[in-house]
Amino acid sequence: MRIAESDLHEDRFSRLRLISWWDQAKIANCRLLVVGAGALGNEILKNAALLGFRKVVVVDLDRVEESNLSRTVLYRQQDIGEFKAQVAARAYHSLHSDAEVQPLALNVVNDCGLGLFEWSDVIVAGLDNREARLWINRSAWKMNRPWIDGAIEGINGVVRAFLPGTPPCYECTLGEVDWALLERRMSCNLLMLEPAPEGKVPTTPTISSIIAGIQVQEAIKLIHGLPILAGKGYVFEGMNHSSYVVEYTENTDCMSHHTVSEIVHLAEASDEFTLAELLARAQKHLGTKEVVIEFSRDVVQRLVCPACGEKEDKFAAIGSVPFETARCPRDGQLRTVVSFHRYTGTEDFGSRQLSQLGLPRFDLFLARHGEREVGFIPYGDAPSVLGPLARELAAS
Repeated sequence: MRIAESDLHEDRFSRLRLISWWDQAKIANCRLLVVGAGALGNEILKNAALLGFRKVVVVDLDRVEESNLSRTVLYRQQDIGEFKAQVAARAYHSLHSDAEVQPLALNVVNDCGLGLFEWSDVIVAGLDNREARLWINRSAWKMNRPWIDGAIEGINGVVRAFLPGTPPCYECTLGEVDWALLERRMSCNLLMLEPAPEGKVPTTPTISSIIAGIQVQEAIKLIHGLPILAGKGYVFEGMNHSSYVVEYTENTDCMSHHTVSEIVHLAEASDEFTLAELLARAQKHLGTKEVVIEFSRDVVQRLVCPACGEKEDKFAAIGSVPFETARCPRDGQLRTVVSFHRYTGTEDFGSRQLSQLGLPRFDLFLARHGEREVGFIPYGDAPSVLGPLARELAAS
């Protein structure tokens, strides 16, 4: 028997293919959205690069600090001060040079449009606060996408997986204490208070490795159609190395359980047509004039001083406007917030371009008539958000 030399050569992923059910092409073609590039995010990205994920977007607003260096494998001393997302993307490419990695130095709650979630096949999150988790949960459900959550503290951690359309979801797991902490993030007039100290959590690189490893392993199983921790949590207790799985129960009043069944990809970008023009297009699509456009999040339109009547237009997502801006610059009075979450055609901001509403690019605009709803996403925004990963969208 003669064996060709080519048969003896092992490529990068040969040992992985020895697993009977392994399909490397499924991993390479998977669109992976990683939210958070801290201790967990570093390990998630490292594992994803080694396993061969080639289409990756990483979202993180923060910059590298010296305290990160003891818990992050992708960062170096010279990276201090740079955006984590950008440094992590470079490091990912150094591990897997064939990959396309798009860094987004953005706040996932206020600055990322729902088109980003729709683009993804699976979302893996390494976050340190409930607000971002809740937003990802609602966005993933709305866009019909699965997501895998990880949380660590000290030498303990938990992994949870959530499938759209299959409760329980993350919001179902929240209790009274969780909601009380979430409410502290917003003032009574819906402006953002000082960030909660959730991000200063004691952790070690060892627990990050364990929890992120389980997260990415769940993603691999999900991609291959294998059973995962759907609606369940894997808890690891590091002191005695014990672990167990918990099952969550559905909250029938949960606000997250909504999926948009019909989505239209618009060729234009959000700065190429106005809100009134979008309404006209939605009316034509739905075959009726009785259409309302709903937004993915509430928007602060303006601040109004009740004492002097001074008005200041904002057009910014609620949660992105800090509380310290609420005082009137003339008389120091606390101003009233005027906000909106939909457009009926009669409001005074219809002539604004979609990009001038205070909403992120590549976002979802939901047109509703009675029980029927259609989501519209300006796919002309894709290149500015997805970078090189938008090429495949144009090709398809």
